Amino acid sequence: MDRSALTEALETVADGRDLTADQAERAFDRFMDGSASQVEMAGLLIGLRAKGVAPTEVAGGVRALRTAMRPVGSAEPSLLVDTAGTGGGNVTTFNISTAAAFVVAGAGVPVAKHGNRSFTSRSGSADVLEALGVTIDLTPERMTEVLAEAGIVFMFAPLLHPAMRHVGPVRRGLRVTTVMNILGPLANPAGARRQVVGVADARLLDLIPGALLELGHIRALVVHGAPGMDEVSPVGITQVAELKEGEVTRYEIAPSDMGLEPVATDGLAGGDPEENAGIVERVLAGEAGAARSAVVANAAAALLVADRAASWGEAADLARATLDGGQAAAALQRLREATGLSTSG
Repeated sequence: MDRSALTEALETVADGRDLTADQAERAFDRFMDGSASQVEMAGLLIGLRAKGVAPTEVAGGVRALRTAMRPVGSAEPSLLVDTAGTGGGNVTTFNISTAAAFVVAGAGVPVAKHGNRSFTSRSGSADVLEALGVTIDLTPERMTEVLAEAGIVFMFAPLLHPAMRHVGPVRRGLRVTTVMNILGPLANPAGARRQVVGVADARLLDLIPGALLELGHIRALVVHGAPGMDEVSPVGITQVAELKEGEVTRYEIAPSDMGLEPVATDGLAGGDPEENAGIVERVLAGEAGAARSAVVANAAAALLVADRAASWGEAADLARATLDGGQAAAALQRLREATGLSTSG
């Protein structure tokens, strides 16, 4: 084990200098293999937070997670889409990005959604999927098969990132957000190279796109919606950082850009997993209202990164057509059936 890599990283960060991607990767490798002490891990995490995390440090950390993870196979990682949020938003909603994933899959885009149980809300993506009748406790090999069979798979993070157990006690002890909150959502086990990343902290709009570029993503949207949502907002303005063709551009979109009337945040409220599952099923069945608007907006973002539409308006139209044609509900049913045939492990 190369403990000097961690010492070098600590000294560099303590001096206020950024780590290269390679330096960060070597340091986080020590986190993943269990050779770093809790003091060393806490020191680096707090040092990075105090200095301000650089895109190269995020990219290196994600590479370390990928090296240590249990991968899920895919025939075409370059076509795969993931939708994920970093959590911690000011608005507690139902599981919008999870519902949107079924719309995207219903439109014929392969979806490899990576997620966990709840940390910042009452219902995480894993919780609501279980309530929807989806089996999440699958082996990586079975996840690969489900993706091929259903065109969508949910990859339960704790099963695929066992090395994160070394960092867990430190994160819980620190009780503040660290770079680890960013690394997990970016370390897709199926290697998806197209991604929508929702951020509750607008400052991450400047950080994450550069890391995704370093990691070789083909196209990505990093979004921060009013009023403090880690989603595309159907309430008001969404700030967007778009990675496309190796360039990052910043702009804003409004609900009207997607043919939507602004909605009130009250209409997006979620509850426990069973309540949220009911909302998701009603939206997939074609029910109108604020929840549908939120799902259309976020599905539109994923359809854009999948290159299935040329504009936000066109992508939203495709999302609506997929909902109204029953293809989104059919995608959920395919996932239920595919995982129902599986054995857990």
